[in-house]
Amino acid sequence: MPRIKSAKKSLRKSQEWQVRNQALRSRAKTAVRAARSAVDAKAAEAEASVRAACRIADRAAAKGVLHRNAAARKKSRLMKRAQKAVA
Repeated sequence: MPRIKSAKKSLRKSQEWQVRNQALRSRAKTAVRAARSAVDAKAAEAEASVRAACRIADRAAAKGVLHRNAAARKKSRLMKRAQKAVA
């Protein structure tokens, strides 16, 4: 445990951000998983689900929770899967 006042505050802030980041990361994973299953099932709401997943991935990348290339890769794979499902 930290003994210095600034280190204690740093630890508190780190723990707060850890909780926020975990929530955003989990939300992004859930959205991508839901979009993937909607596309595979050829559901009517598949397009909206893919769009929502892309938006959430972009937001997570903007906040620094996901690396921007990782977010781009997830979006690209989702779009590719959606196009194959339509064709």
